[in-house]
Amino acid sequence: MARRPAWHWMALAFSIFLVLGGLMGLLYAGLKWGTPAGMTTGVAALVAVIAGTYQGVRSLRALTGLSIGEQVLHLNAYLLLIFLYLPILILLIYSFNASQRGAVWTGFTFHWYKVLMQDRAIGKAVEVTLWVGFWSTLISTIFGTLAALALERFPRFRGKLAFDAVLYLPIIIPDIVMAISTLLFFVVLGVPLSRYTILIAHVAFNVAYVSVVVRARLADMDRTLEEAAMDLGADEWRTFRFITLPLLMPGIIAGALMAFTLSLDDFVITFFVSGPGSTTLPVRVYSMIRLGVTPEVNAISALMLLGSVTLLLLSLALQKTGS
Repeated sequence: MARRPAWHWMALAFSIFLVLGGLMGLLYAGLKWGTPAGMTTGVAALVAVIAGTYQGVRSLRALTGLSIGEQVLHLNAYLLLIFLYLPILILLIYSFNASQRGAVWTGFTFHWYKVLMQDRAIGKAVEVTLWVGFWSTLISTIFGTLAALALERFPRFRGKLAFDAVLYLPIIIPDIVMAISTLLFFVVLGVPLSRYTILIAHVAFNVAYVSVVVRARLADMDRTLEEAAMDLGADEWRTFRFITLPLLMPGIIAGALMAFTLSLDDFVITFFVSGPGSTTLPVRVYSMIRLGVTPEVNAISALMLLGSVTLLLLSLALQKTGS
């Protein structure tokens, strides 16, 4: 009995080898299809894939005790993660490529990160992006928190249903629709496109996301703490300042981090409402990609990805801590 697990591991390894070999055989057969060698290889490769899959399922069931349906679900989850994160991993690796051609690996270097630090156009785009992100986050956090308080603590007021529906529109409608409608709004009013139009557009969609996060935190809060404070003599302002606001702060910070992340990453809406001298980092990256994907583009994309993932993880951690 002690040798049984080792035998199953060996069978699983052989099954993986058989499936991979069969897939390579199918690829070769597809290239040589129509010839006797291609057709023979295709049939043999298909048999190898089927046999390897069958033996692999049996080995996994013996090792893990999972049924076929559970194995399929686990495999689907793993394949989905690989599909989502393998391109990101490749981008990170090729951002350190010494070659000027992004698809050819010639060596490891930090040269492209140094180039980014010396690029004035990139520096200007970063400055505009951080400016828009900071102010849009600050403004949308204030208005989003107030909207969440109104919707959650005052459930009955005239126009609540319409206000709630309008607030969720930026989350529901496509970005391209939001971008065109915002651009038409500025054109009708005769407002010149600049970083301030980008700011207004970002506040318009960030308010909805902040409101959703803060409202979820409000729904989970214990109202008895506020009632106890008021029973002990605190007025509404002191109760809000010393009880409600501290309990709500993790949700507010999480919503602010999400708003800042969305503002940093937004391209579609920003592309439509930006003017001369107000190019953000995503728009700048898009203009660079039109000339070809270079390691410099990979490097700046890797830094943007790192910043966005860090902010998103902080937002999720704060929401979990608050709950």
